[in-house]
Amino acid sequence: MPRALVIGGTGLIGRATAHRLLAAGWRVDVTGRNPANLPADLAAAGARFVAADRADPAALRTALGTGADLLVDCVCYTARDAELLLPLAGDAGSTVMISSKAVYVDADGNHSNSDAPPRFAGPVRETQPTLAPGDGDYRTREGYGPNKVAAERVLLDSGAPVTVLRPSKVHGTGAAQPREWVFVKRVLDRRPAVFLANRGEGTDHTTAAANIAALIEVVAARPGRRILNSADPDAPSARQIARTVARHLDHDWDEVLLDEDADPALGRHPWPAPYPIVLDMTAALDLGYVPAGDFAATVAAEIDWLVDAAAIGNGVPAGVDTDWFAPMFDYPAEDAYLTGRRS
Repeated sequence: MPRALVIGGTGLIGRATAHRLLAAGWRVDVTGRNPANLPADLAAAGARFVAADRADPAALRTALGTGADLLVDCVCYTARDAELLLPLAGDAGSTVMISSKAVYVDADGNHSNSDAPPRFAGPVRETQPTLAPGDGDYRTREGYGPNKVAAERVLLDSGAPVTVLRPSKVHGTGAAQPREWVFVKRVLDRRPAVFLANRGEGTDHTTAAANIAALIEVVAARPGRRILNSADPDAPSARQIARTVARHLDHDWDEVLLDEDADPALGRHPWPAPYPIVLDMTAALDLGYVPAGDFAATVAAEIDWLVDAAAIGNGVPAGVDTDWFAPMFDYPAEDAYLTGRRS
């Protein structure tokens, strides 16, 4: 029975990866700081929790033990993190580091977290230029991408069989910041209309955690030093995402498609890209990757999870950053708009 160690395995990507591998007959250990964070369904499926702080090299070495067929790091954010991972990669058949599409820059140097939105010439391939490597606080908009690039460089320059995966807007059951909540909550609140800035045409490629897991399983069988994009087989617009949620929950609403001159308080959502951001998946497909499903198929379980979690949490799933979502739920402004349109 092959063994996998998933560092940071209690989070969204680690959870999906562990489930995929367990179903395929793997023995899976997941690390974290608190065993209470191990999802019950993951424990029931056979995952073993190993207490290990990501910053503690001795704890990581103990978690790996004598080695593993697959090592997956879901919480590698900095060059220092990558340096701690390298000794472990030497005792793993294949190693995967989760990076981000936030590393890519367009011809003008703009990226996903810059003030000016990026404008890519077409689907983004792995050869697209990236930000320069950097340090500082990776939890900031300015620091996240440069730190990820620095971590990638440490691992790839080592020559070890490390695969770097660059997902986009990740979704799935257990998400710490479930973007789809912006539409699920509207359905639960029985809102008569959904407001969409930029006419709902913003496309910022979605990535199901289940599809990341499917790609990781392929990489496990084909160790190598490479970079691969990871995204859903389709790239839905914000309008299509809203429709998918409403359809799944059997809810009808009017679509209010707002132009640039509309009240900026209206129509905010997590996919506002004025220019399409789409990842090219050719390299992964050439490797033998088969997606677990498109956006609608893979997001269904997350929608159901959000509905159930909201019922338990008195209207809001536990852990959701209500302050971050608050500007997207300006119902008084929406009601005023609808009243004015009817008068």
